[in-house]
Amino acid sequence: MYYIDVILPIPIRQAFTYSVNKDEALFLKPGMRVAVPFGRSKVYTAIVFRSATAQEPGYPTKSIDHILDEAPLINSHQLKHWQWMASYYLCTLGEVVRAALPSLFLLESETMVRLKETELIDESILDDDEFQVVEALGHQQTLHINDIRSILDRHSVVKVLQGLLEKDCILIHEEVQERYKPRLKTFIRLRADLHQESALNEVLEQMSRAHAQRLALMKMYLLTADPNTEDISQVDLQKASEVSPGVIKALLDKGLMEQYVKQMDRLDFYPGSVANLPQLSSHQLTALEEIEDYHGQELPVLLHGVTGSGKTALYIHLIARQLEAGNQVLYLVPEIALTTQLIQRLQAFFGEFLGVYHSRYNLQERAEVWHNVAAKKQKARLIIGARSAIFLPFQNLGLVVIDEEHEPSFKQHNPAPRYHGRDSALVLAQHHGARVVMGSATPSLESSYLADKGNYGLVKMPYRYNKMLMPQMELIDIREGYRKKRMTGHFSERLIEQMSESLESGSQVILFQNRRGYSPVLSCSTCGVVSECPNCDVSLSYHEYQQQLRCHYCGYSMPVPVECPACGSATLDAKGLGTQQVEAEVKELFPDYRVARMDQDTTRGKKAHSRLINQFEDREIDILVGTQMLAKGLDFAGVKLVGVMNADNLLSFPDFRAHERCFQLLVQVGGRSGRQSEQGLVLIQAFNPYHTILQQVTQYDYPAMYSQETEERRQFKYPPFYRVIRLTFKDRNRQKMQQASRWFATLLRHALQVEILGPEVPVIGRIRNQYLTHILIKFDRDLSAYAIKETIYRAENRFKGLKEFSTVRIVMDVDPY
Repeated sequence: MYYIDVILPIPIRQAFTYSVNKDEALFLKPGMRVAVPFGRSKVYTAIVFRSATAQEPGYPTKSIDHILDEAPLINSHQLKHWQWMASYYLCTLGEVVRAALPSLFLLESETMVRLKETELIDESILDDDEFQVVEALGHQQTLHINDIRSILDRHSVVKVLQGLLEKDCILIHEEVQERYKPRLKTFIRLRADLHQESALNEVLEQMSRAHAQRLALMKMYLLTADPNTEDISQVDLQKASEVSPGVIKALLDKGLMEQYVKQMDRLDFYPGSVANLPQLSSHQLTALEEIEDYHGQELPVLLHGVTGSGKTALYIHLIARQLEAGNQVLYLVPEIALTTQLIQRLQAFFGEFLGVYHSRYNLQERAEVWHNVAAKKQKARLIIGARSAIFLPFQNLGLVVIDEEHEPSFKQHNPAPRYHGRDSALVLAQHHGARVVMGSATPSLESSYLADKGNYGLVKMPYRYNKMLMPQMELIDIREGYRKKRMTGHFSERLIEQMSESLESGSQVILFQNRRGYSPVLSCSTCGVVSECPNCDVSLSYHEYQQQLRCHYCGYSMPVPVECPACGSATLDAKGLGTQQVEAEVKELFPDYRVARMDQDTTRGKKAHSRLINQFEDREIDILVGTQMLAKGLDFAGVKLVGVMNADNLLSFPDFRAHERCFQLLVQVGGRSGRQSEQGLVLIQAFNPYHTILQQVTQYDYPAMYSQETEERRQFKYPPFYRVIRLTFKDRNRQKMQQASRWFATLLRHALQVEILGPEVPVIGRIRNQYLTHILIKFDRDLSAYAIKETIYRAENRFKGLKEFSTVRIVMDVDPY
C-alpha cells in the first residue's frame, strides 16, 4: 500500500493522507486532481500535494475514489506560489486552491439515489411520496437529489429518503461529475469523392430537376476549393447559396455532404501583426532603455509616468520582445473596465496571442483560458486579466506588467486569501525568473519607498506624448458659491460655463462623484430620523430611479417610504450627493445633450463596461457621469473637460491612506482630459479648496505629497515603515464578541513585544447582523514576520479550544489597507 498527501479546498491548516495502490502511486503526480471521500458521505476534489510514499502514516487512512486527470492540472510553480500566499496572508492552502481554481475544476459530490437490487418492493408499506420516488426509479436507474425535489415539488426530501432507507428500498451514494464542457460546433463538408470535378459533374447531371440542391452543391464545391476558407457551417452555406435549411438537409440525407464536429474556443480574437509596433518618442525610447538596464540587473521596475505619457506603448514593445522569445506575458489591470480598451488596443498587435481572464467571464470561458495557458497554446501567450489572473498555470512566464499599480482594487478583501494582486504578482515573477514593470502616474507610497531604497528600479516619464500639455487644474470654492447663491443644484457657475463651452465646441465632458446612488442619506427634516439598514450600522442609500432604499454592504433594499416611520410626517429629504443625482441635474441643465452614468449599478452585466466605453469613444455620449471607474487608465480622445463634484468627501475617510488616495484619484481622473488634442481643463469643486492635498493636486506635486505622507507614516508607525496585521472578530452576540476580542488581545500582548492596538469597534460596527471589532498588530519591517504569524496561529489554536467562544469567527488580514 502507498500513501499520498492531498489538499482539500476547505479552510483546514493541514494536508490529508489517503491510500493508493501501486499503479495509482506510479501514475499520480503533484498537481493532479483526485476524488476523495471526506467525512461520512461527502466526496471532494483534492489536489495531490506530495508524491506517493510507502511510509505508513501511523493511523488508518481512506482510499481515493478515482483519479480525475491524465496530467497535472497545477504545475510546480503554482504550488510553490500558493504555499507562499497561504503562509504570508495567514490562510490555509485549501482556501488558496478554492480561490485559484475555476469552480468547474473543484467538483464536489452529487447525491444520487437508486433502487436496491432486491426482490419486488411491497408498495403497501409506502406512503404517497415514497411511492412516487420508487415509481420514478423504476423508469430511471438513478436520480439526482434535485430530480426528487422536482418530482415531489418540495425543497426538503430528507424525511422521504430516510423512510425509504429504513424500509430497505433505496441506496444513496455520492458521485463526482466533470462540469467543464468544451464548446463543440458542427460543420459540413462534401463527400470525399466529390472533390473530383468529374464525380461532381456526374452527380449534378442526376439532379437536373433539383435546382436549389444543385446550386448549394456547386457553391459548396467552390467554397471548399478556396484556400482562405476553413470550416463551413450550415448557416454559412445557406447564406452563400441563398437556399433554405431544407435544401441543405436534403443533401445531407442523400449523403452528398456530411457533418463533423470540431472543438472551438469560446474566446477568439482577430490576429494582429507584431511588426507594426507604435512609434516611440525620444522620451519613450530613453525610458525603454532604462527599463532594459534595470531588467539586466534583475530588478523590478517602477515606471512613474504622468497621465498620457505613453506607458502603454512601452508595454507593447516589451511584450513584443517577450513573445518573439517564445515566452508568456501577464498584463494585470486593477479593474475589469480597463480590459475593454486594452483588448482593443493590444488586439491590433497581438490578436493571435491574446487571452483574457477575469470574473465577468463565465466559468466555461475561464476554464478554457486555463487549459490554453497550461497547454502553452499560442492564443494564450499574452494574458490580460484582473488580480485573479496570477493563479493561471504559466509555464514560461517572461514578463509581468502591473498597470496602475497604486490601485486599491488589487487588494482582495473577502473571502480568503486576502491577498494583494501586485505583491503576489511580484512573488510569482520571482518564482519564474520573469521581468516586472509596474506603471502608474501616481505610484503608491510603498512602491516609491522601495524604489528610493533601491529594491526597485525607478524610471520617470515626466512629459506627455506628442508634447501635449498636462491638464490645467482649477479649484472652485463651493462654500462661497452657496453663500452668494451662485450654485445651481450642486453645480457652480464656473463648471456650468465650462461645460457649455466644451459641449458647444464638440468636446466631451466627464463628471466625477465617488458615490453611487442618488443620495447616501434619506432623513426626516421634522424629527431628524435617518433610514438605516436593519442588518448593518449604516444608513440606506436612496436610489431614485428604482425608488428604493438600498444597503451597499449587505444588499438589503426596501421601497422608499411615503412618510417618516418615526413621526409620520411626509417631510423626507435626500441629503448628500450620488451619481444618480448628478446625472439627473445634468439632464436638466443640458437637455439637448446625451448623458450616461458609469458606476456599479450600470455595469453589472458581462458586456456593460465595454458597451458604455465604446459608446463614449464613438461620441454617442456627450457627458459621462461616474465613480472611480473613470479614473483608471481609460483613454478618451474627445474629452476636454473633467469636473469633480465634491473633492472633500475623498479627504474625510477614517483611513491613514485617505490623503494619498485623494491625490491619486484626482490626478488620475483629471488625466482623462486633453490627451490627444488641445490642453484639457480639470475643475475641482470643494468646500475647503485650501487643503494642502488639493493644492498639491493642482500643481502635480507628487514629491511634496510623498514627503509629507511618509513623514506622518514614520511618526505614527504605518506602512511602508511598519507592517500591519488586522484581526477582525465577528459574532451575532455583541457581548460575547467583545469578551473574545479582549481575551485574544491580552494573550497577544503577553506573547508579542510589538504594538497591539484595540480591540476597537470600527466605523461600521455591524454588518449582516454580525458585530465587529478590530485588533491591529503593528511591527517594524526588520522584525521576523514569520515568528509573529506563528505566535498568532498558536493563539488562535488556544482560542478555538475555548467552548464559550466557539461561535466567534476571527478574520486575519495581512496588509489590510
